[in-house]
Amino acid sequence: MKKLKIALACGGTGGHIFPGMATACVLRARGHEVTLWVAGKDVESTALAGWDGPVLTVKARGFPHGVSLKALGSAWQLLCAVRKCRAMMKKDRPDVVLAMGSYASVGPVGAARRLRIPVVLHESNVLPGRTNALFARGASAVAGCFEETRFYMKRKDIVLTGMPLRRELEAASAVLPSLPPEGGPRTVLIMGGSRGARRLNEVASRAVCELHRKGSAVEVIHLAGVADEKEVRSIYEEAGVPHKVESFIQNMAPVYQKTHLAICRSGAATCAELSAFGIPALLVPYPFASKDHQTANARAVEKKKAADVVDEKDMTCEFLVDYLTRIFSSPDRLAAMSQAARKRYSGRGAEALADLVEQTAAGGRETN
Repeated sequence: MKKLKIALACGGTGGHIFPGMATACVLRARGHEVTLWVAGKDVESTALAGWDGPVLTVKARGFPHGVSLKALGSAWQLLCAVRKCRAMMKKDRPDVVLAMGSYASVGPVGAARRLRIPVVLHESNVLPGRTNALFARGASAVAGCFEETRFYMKRKDIVLTGMPLRRELEAASAVLPSLPPEGGPRTVLIMGGSRGARRLNEVASRAVCELHRKGSAVEVIHLAGVADEKEVRSIYEEAGVPHKVESFIQNMAPVYQKTHLAICRSGAATCAELSAFGIPALLVPYPFASKDHQTANARAVEKKKAADVVDEKDMTCEFLVDYLTRIFSSPDRLAAMSQAARKRYSGRGAEALADLVEQTAAGGRETN
């Protein structure tokens, strides 16, 4: 296949940047020229630390709900982003645009549609974000991670490529999940996302301490976020629970490999990574997520019998102690959840998405 010039819009958050970079690495390894298009947010510089290819920044910000001066300002900035991207693409025209969603994709995708450049969209959640929902009908191809997304997109020909994972996670996930030794401690992974989660941190830490007090062999890895890290660590230290508490861990592969159960949010990347490593989970969807999309993700994983789900308002210390006691006394159920998790992960998500980008470019299909 001829060498392609690919514009990959993946800015905004790590949930878009990391799968975008994973796909970009595969495309570059195949000999294509890949440029990342981002929105100029602080989080992007950290997430892009491992990328040594070209990056273009076009300022953009999310569009808030409702009518307000802030919303009008965001709309104007997004319109300016489309115009700027169009001018840039006219000077250096890509063969295809791959967009990972979020407001950072509006400029590149809007410009590509005006210039009749083929567009591939990737939707990581069950419920499509506003950008992907807006552009789905005119895209040349749409990729997704969940079968259920077909019911919410304005087209039914979605290609289920799965979630592109970072190369080191993909490789590490090939190792079968560890089982706790007979009578040995169960390792619980607790994480509330990149910024932590106050209620999840508080309830989960105290439940684990109560379980330890009752004589259960348990140890914990807790990613608490910057704000709660010290407080959470002191809770475990006071209770004598074996623990590792960090605000954030960059290399998650060793963590996943020793985890027997996760208590966490249900963002698309988290769901994919847990499934890749075969980790049973109690999913606690972020209650303020746009369109409550984390609940939709969680229910899709639950339907595959790979996780249980509890609303944050229903997650009390008493509930969690009872849940952990029951789940750890049912090794067969844990094993079945682990197998179900690995079964729902298709693997090679970055390669599958790269295939779709190449096929779309080769087909020469333009946006409507």
